[in-house]
Amino acid sequence: MTRIAIGIEYDGTGYVGWQRQKSGIGVQERLEKAVAVVANEAVEIVCAGRTDAGVHAMGQVGHFDTTAERTERGWLLGINSNLPDDINVSWVKVVDEAFHARFSALSRTYRYLILNRLMRSALYRERAWWVYEPLNETDMHAAGQMLLGEHDFSAFRAAGCQASSATREIRSLTVIRQGPWLAITVTANAFLQHMVRNITGTLVAIGSGDQPPSWAQEVLASRDRKVGGITAPPHGLVFRSVQYPDSCGVPPQNADSSGTNDYAPVP
Repeated sequence: MTRIAIGIEYDGTGYVGWQRQKSGIGVQERLEKAVAVVANEAVEIVCAGRTDAGVHAMGQVGHFDTTAERTERGWLLGINSNLPDDINVSWVKVVDEAFHARFSALSRTYRYLILNRLMRSALYRERAWWVYEPLNETDMHAAGQMLLGEHDFSAFRAAGCQASSATREIRSLTVIRQGPWLAITVTANAFLQHMVRNITGTLVAIGSGDQPPSWAQEVLASRDRKVGGITAPPHGLVFRSVQYPDSCGVPPQNADSSGTNDYAPVP
């Protein structure tokens, strides 16, 4: 049995999320069917972090086990030839059986994109949250720094989140503007359901002037989801990258926190 790691990119617009579900098509289902054609056997793909309906990914990582023998190039070309245009495998690597896409990860990085101008965008309506009222990115960034470190993030988890513990460690959080584009980039050891989207909603309330930067600390301390801002829509969120120990042998993921989202027409 051989363990294969893959890098995955997808447009989440037409999917019910990563996971297989009875209510619709998930990215996982599409990928597993494509890999099965190349492997001539059924496979199960485990990912680094499950995404919700409408959320995109640039640097998702998964792994599967197979008895099939193919070159890495053969896997790459074969899988992609059986995928729809909105899902792509960017790399393939044979890894040690001890590698696990989820449990071997040191951290994950998400990036949320906001289009902050009076006019909405026709081209980026499924890539960014359009917020027409002016946002103060300096206040938003300052508020984000109050969330750094290990905390109970119950105030930022979805009501239906099934994680046994709400304790997570945010290692980096930046809010950067380039013209009308605001990028909120968050790196943590792991995330709760809707965590980045709920943080974004809280930061937008601060950026609009409805709340002071110190409110972020109050929301965190409350451990009550009802205290915080709204849940930002899913389409502005991108699973940016996963970081692993060098010993895992997977290609390095680009987890930079500079600039804005890669989907944006940055000047």
